[in-house]
Amino acid sequence: MRKFVVYAWNFIFNHNVSPLRHIEDVALRHYVLQALGFMWAVSFSIAIGSYTTAFANIIGHAVLIGAAAITVATYTAAKVKPSVFKGSARRPDGEHE
Repeated sequence: MRKFVVYAWNFIFNHNVSPLRHIEDVALRHYVLQALGFMWAVSFSIAIGSYTTAFANIIGHAVLIGAAAITVATYTAAKVKPSVFKGSARRPDGEHE
């Protein structure tokens, strides 16, 4: 396992082992490696950010769907069995039934 990790590390980061070794100009080789590193850093940042935002997005949608479900249940209960709400609030004129 250790040999595999060392080989993978060298294959990616060692410019004498990676396929970048075929670029003769060492400065250009270094630039290409830096550009790839920057690309991967941005890619992971966007991915992690979208995962974090996705969780908040899922929670927000769950709350909205829950609110819609409670509203539908309340309207259905008021239509089918209005006695559930009887006596739960005062009348505007202060009288009781």
